[in-house]
Amino acid sequence: MSGGPARSLDKGSAPPGPVPDGVIRVYSMRFCPFAERTRLVLEAKGIPHEVININLKNKPEWFFKKNPFGLVPVLENSQGQLVYESAITCEYLDEVYPGKKLLPEDPYEKACQKMTFELFSKIPPLVGSFLRSKNKEDRSGLKEEFRKEFSKLEEVLTNKKTTFFGGNSLSMIDYLIWPWFERLEGLELTECVDHTPKLKLWMAAMRKDPTVSALLLDVKTYRGFLELYLQDNLQACDYGL
Repeated sequence: MSGGPARSLDKGSAPPGPVPDGVIRVYSMRFCPFAERTRLVLEAKGIPHEVININLKNKPEWFFKKNPFGLVPVLENSQGQLVYESAITCEYLDEVYPGKKLLPEDPYEKACQKMTFELFSKIPPLVGSFLRSKNKEDRSGLKEEFRKEFSKLEEVLTNKKTTFFGGNSLSMIDYLIWPWFERLEGLELTECVDHTPKLKLWMAAMRKDPTVSALLLDVKTYRGFLELYLQDNLQACDYGL
């Protein structure tokens, strides 16, 4: 019930019906790294769910009732309760659903994960700036910024002496930051981790995780999406379907 290869709903489309009992719905977009965070947690915890894709270039009017920001991801349960903002949706899923806990119980360890999340927080806007950059000089400067930010994360792994950011096994922080590292190849930014060997090892370990591998993007398809998305093409979100 993961994945979500269905075509996206756009302006003028009818809203989906009620969420069935025993299932949670995630409003997503196939290429969105923020929505991928939520889908990774759903997959990792084995939560029965359905995916409704939203056309972020031509949003349905009703979607703003699900999230006033008009952004994905959004969770909706059978009681009609709505949760949005990616990190909040992930924490909500970990608290509400039993089984494998992704956030540590220990308050200090949980605080460490949140501090690492803050260290990472400059990377998503950097990706946005990189995508909008028009010339080599801008891109060169942004690559230097990426290297600087990746060095901070390398230091976390060096100090922790573990493969993953939360310890010896994969946890919430790894899933929260992974989608942007997954996209480095598609963005032609893999050179920016050449100076961070522990981060490269972490990336390799992440790719071996069954949850991560189940949701991996095809690089060629992702690049095709980006080309259309940056042209404001209304069909970008359904590229490859």
